[in-house]
Amino acid sequence: MISSRLLLLLTAVSLAGGCTAAMVGGAAVGGYHVGKDERDPGVVASDSAITTSIKGKYAADAVVSVFAIGVRTWEGTVTLTGAVGSFRARDTAGDIASNTKGVKAVNNLIEVEDRSAEK
Repeated sequence: MISSRLLLLLTAVSLAGGCTAAMVGGAAVGGYHVGKDERDPGVVASDSAITTSIKGKYAADAVVSVFAIGVRTWEGTVTLTGAVGSFRARDTAGDIASNTKGVKAVNNLIEVEDRSAEK
């Protein structure tokens, strides 16, 4: 049984990941994207599952913020974007993505910002 806190967290991750239309619009929206995408529908579904899995792992991680990192997957290659406050967070995000089932390669484009002046 999924606890209400975990369910809320997974819902937040889905909404943050741009899955709102898929959740609200259902197959009609999914069909639109598949029709406009040159990838096979199975690859589109696999890439979406990879992205969702990575974001879920980020949400559960104490170092990485799911809201600071963008995740895009194209034919198994994951591109990470955004800005974090430490090299540890950037490297952890890359490691999590690399160790996710189905990932062939990771382009870690996450920038490390100097946040020492914010104290």
